[in-house]
Amino acid sequence: MPFSRALSRFREVITQATRTAVAHPLRSGLGALAMAVGVATVATVIMALDGLAVFARTTTARAFGADTFVLARIASPGSIGRRELEEKLGRNPLLRRSDLRFLERWAGEDVLYAGSARREGEATAGSRTFENAAITGTSAALADIRDLAVERGRFLSREDETRAGAVVVIGRDLADTLFPGLDPVGRKLRVAGRAFEVIGVQARLGTTAGASQDRYLWMPLTTWERLYGAPEALQVFARSLDTARTTEAEDRTRATMRARRRLQPGVADTFDILSPTATRGFVASLTERVSATGLPLSAMALLASIVVVTNTTLVSVTQRTREIGVRRALGATRRQIVREVLVESTLIALVGGTAGILVVLGASSAVRAGTAVPLSLTPSTALWSFGSAALAGVLSGLYPAQRASRIDIVAAVRAE
Repeated sequence: MPFSRALSRFREVITQATRTAVAHPLRSGLGALAMAVGVATVATVIMALDGLAVFARTTTARAFGADTFVLARIASPGSIGRRELEEKLGRNPLLRRSDLRFLERWAGEDVLYAGSARREGEATAGSRTFENAAITGTSAALADIRDLAVERGRFLSREDETRAGAVVVIGRDLADTLFPGLDPVGRKLRVAGRAFEVIGVQARLGTTAGASQDRYLWMPLTTWERLYGAPEALQVFARSLDTARTTEAEDRTRATMRARRRLQPGVADTFDILSPTATRGFVASLTERVSATGLPLSAMALLASIVVVTNTTLVSVTQRTREIGVRRALGATRRQIVREVLVESTLIALVGGTAGILVVLGASSAVRAGTAVPLSLTPSTALWSFGSAALAGVLSGLYPAQRASRIDIVAAVRAE
């Protein structure tokens, strides 16, 4: 019996609050609109941060490899100070092909290596020119080390390396510029006056650390050497054959390089190794910096919507002063009036929050179709945003509910 009575009172409160909100559509609509903006901002910020983190991890994994470490003269996941750069330039000699062969001979049983040499240059196809291509010579092993995201055709093979084949794999920017509206696979382009066959096209990768990953043109390192001569310096990508032993592979590579350069104990390395931990730390740091800006903005938007809903609820209480006084005179309790006002503000907030979430859901689908950033409104984000709307509705109704409960009954009944 007590439960049914409580349920009946709850229904009465919901009915009364709904009638009040519906009776004033303009006022309720403005409050709901403000809440929709606030909730949409919160959902968008959370969704964008999640999408940015996923995109950064994905592009970084494709640029460096998820379990890959990079050996280079100078390697840093972020910016490097001028003094540190000068010290490394003076201390670290260039990596040569002989260094790569030494690594493959003495550590190749445990670690997979792929040397890479790069220079900027032009690529042409017919009358079209791509002026700033990253022309890179590498080995077929790179495809086993990094996720190169070849969406059409294939990557370089060991046979291409052996015969120094005139074949290339190109990034999305080159494909769109040189072969607009066409499938580039099987077509010809020219680099440094020599014809090459396109055997593969990468998916769009975006940028990593401010550098575009879509302007790469990959060819066998042996072919690159015939085209440009022996490379002055190499960058070496490496991965443990056992992905669970990445740290051991790094240590093995470091020890082998130190032996190669005859470095005594206590002497600093004359090379850099960029580990997966460092790249992941850089991504985490970048995401934290964006969060530090985005979250306060969403909080401000939600606070502004709370203020608007509070004002509209106060107007509702003021306009209903006589009605509230009459109901109090007929036996309505202060607690009942407080509940009705709180439910009214919460209903307005939930309607606005639902509208904001639906808008974000539609917008994310449109943005996701046109960009490489994986924006997606997850159920957890939608639930969190809906919960924020409910909490904001309760907070918006606290002060107006207190005002309504303290209305003087006699003065309210006499009010016009």
